[in-house]
Amino acid sequence: MSNQPVDNFVETEDRNPFEDPVILEAMRTQQEKCNREFNAYIGSQAFNQPEASTSQTYFDAQPIVSQMVSVPTQPAVMQPTIEPPPPYSPSLSWQNTAAAEDLRRRQEELEAKAAELQRREDEIQRSLQLQARRNNFPPIPSNCPVRPCFYQDISVDIPLEFQKLVRNGYHLWIAYVTVLLINIFGSLAYFVATAHNGYSNNSGVTFGMSILYMILFSPCSFVCWFRPLYNAFRIDSSFNFFIFFFIFFFQFCVTILQSLGIDGWGTVGFITSLWMFSHGSAGATAAAVMMIIIGLLFVVLALLDLMILFKVHRIYRSTGASFAKAQQEFAQDVMGNRTVQQAAGNLVSSAAQNTVEQSWSASRY
Repeated sequence: MSNQPVDNFVETEDRNPFEDPVILEAMRTQQEKCNREFNAYIGSQAFNQPEASTSQTYFDAQPIVSQMVSVPTQPAVMQPTIEPPPPYSPSLSWQNTAAAEDLRRRQEELEAKAAELQRREDEIQRSLQLQARRNNFPPIPSNCPVRPCFYQDISVDIPLEFQKLVRNGYHLWIAYVTVLLINIFGSLAYFVATAHNGYSNNSGVTFGMSILYMILFSPCSFVCWFRPLYNAFRIDSSFNFFIFFFIFFFQFCVTILQSLGIDGWGTVGFITSLWMFSHGSAGATAAAVMMIIIGLLFVVLALLDLMILFKVHRIYRSTGASFAKAQQEFAQDVMGNRTVQQAAGNLVSSAAQNTVEQSWSASRY
């Protein structure tokens, strides 16, 4: 019996193959390796467990292996949240700077207007203290028996936005009077040159008319077109605007004619200078040069007249004035004047009395 061969592959008894020490050791090693790679927490718990029996180790390894298999092999990837970008808003620094600059500029303008209003209020208070506005134009010495005829103060009577235009109109009137004065000397030179050379023309009439124009046109231009311009902006009067437009356009046409220098019309200009150039003498040439300069001055005045006319007309249209408003102001101011009413009443009563007398005389005879 002892010499029979032993079959190692024949199992004498039922044994659990996982109780083999080699298998248990391999499973333990693999378990620790997996735990270190995928789950440090599980590895640490398994590593710290005390050794147990083979059956207990086998049954404890089963849930660990199942957990090890269920661990994903790819790293977790965070899915980006797709949100719409915030709306574009440009930098507001330059806008804030511009707003601050605009605010500062407006504040300065308000301060300037406040100072101007305060100054005008002081002027009005001083005028009220005098109980009446004293005439101050033309500026005449106090010891002269003739007194000023008008009160004029552009900085007090005229609104601030129109003061520059009214001052330009006043300076234009001064320039026109100055050219009329120069025209007297040009006419005198024209008269002397023609008399010295024995020319036959109307140079004497021209010289005399130039003096008359200086005496007549200086006050008439002031009263007829500058004062309506002054009053139109002072009280916003459509009636004064219409008077200014009508007379100032006539002034423009007269200035154009004066620049021509027609012989005997009171001014020297281009026509009279060409006539003097045609004679060729030294005195005639000098007088002709002077007359050309005077003609150019009249042309410049005409251009300035046209510019002032357009500017005033543009402002007039922007104020909403109309011809109907001018008629209403005429009815209120002119026809409502007590002096005008009294004169009209006297005229009507005189006409009625004459009519009655004529009818009585006719019935009598």
